[in-house]
Amino acid sequence: MQQYDFAEIFIGFGVLLFSLTVHEMAHAWTADRLGDPTARLLGRVSLNPIVHADLLGTVILPLVSMFSGAMLIGWAKPVPVDLRYLRHPRRDYMLVAAAGPARNLGLALFSALLLAIVPISPYASGEPNVSVPIASVLTHLVTLNVLLAVFNLLPIPPLDGGNVLAGLLPPDLAVAFNKVRPYGFVLLYVLILSNAFSYIVIPPYRFILSWLI
Repeated sequence: MQQYDFAEIFIGFGVLLFSLTVHEMAHAWTADRLGDPTARLLGRVSLNPIVHADLLGTVILPLVSMFSGAMLIGWAKPVPVDLRYLRHPRRDYMLVAAAGPARNLGLALFSALLLAIVPISPYASGEPNVSVPIASVLTHLVTLNVLLAVFNLLPIPPLDGGNVLAGLLPPDLAVAFNKVRPYGFVLLYVLILSNAFSYIVIPPYRFILSWLI
C-alpha cells in the first residue's frame, strides 16, 4: 500500500495556491496601474486565493499530481485585460503579461534569501522543531516559483511569454504570431507530454536554482 507524506503534500499544495495567487494578483495590479480597472472591479487585485482559484486547475489536478507522483500541473483563472483602457495597448499588455513571472521570480529570490539566513536546527526525535517545516516551505517557494516563472515565459500563446513576445515583435510579425494562439494549448500539451519539456524548461529552471539554493 502506497504511503503518503500528508504534511509534504499539504505544504506543497499551500505553496502552489499562494504562488498562483501572487502570479495572478500581479497581473491584475499591473493592469490596474496601467489604466485598465477590469480586474480590480472583479476583485482580482487581491491575495485572497478564492478569487483566483479554478476548481480543476488550482485544486483537482494539483492534488491528483501530488498524490500520484505525476508531473505537477496547475493554473488559476486568467486575469481579464481590456486593451481599450490601456494607454499604450501593445506595450502595456506586454508589461501586464511580464508582471506574473516577474513576481514569481521575486518571490523565489526573497524565499531563497530567507532560507539562507534562517537557522535550521538538526531534527531530534521527540523534540519539537519548527525550523524544519519552515525550511520545507521556503524550499518549495523557491523551486515552485522558479518553475512557474520559467514555464510561463515560454514564447507560446496564451502563456505570458507568448504575450511578451507579441509585444516585442513588429506589428506585422505580431499579427502573424498571434495566429498561433488558437493552437497554443495543443502545443502546450505536446510540450508537457513529450521529452521536449525536459530539454526546454528544465535546463533554465536548474540554472536559476543553482544561483538561489
